[in-house]
Amino acid sequence: MVSKAVTTRLRSELLKEIEQIAKDENTDRSSIIQKLIRIGLKVYKIEKALALYRDKKVSLWRAAEIAGIPLREMVDELEKRGIPYHYDIEILEEFVDDLISKMNQNET
Repeated sequence: MVSKAVTTRLRSELLKEIEQIAKDENTDRSSIIQKLIRIGLKVYKIEKALALYRDKKVSLWRAAEIAGIPLREMVDELEKRGIPYHYDIEILEEFVDDLISKMNQNET
């Protein structure tokens, strides 16, 4: 995987926290920053997908795809946040259509 250098300004308090984490984990600052960005991106994608689902703009299945997590994990995220599960025939049809499409792709 190709890496590219990125420059950004961080508040000194934030940099101190990052340096402390790097020290605690016995690794370099760059590795910790990359790890924190990966974690932040995962959280961001989950939050975005949940917002779309809560606003009934996407199905739960699609929200899981947007978040990049399995459907079961997305259901867990709903439960953790107390977001009601909305279920209707359109969502079920979309789920079945997606499933059939994926099965057909695997057969070819």
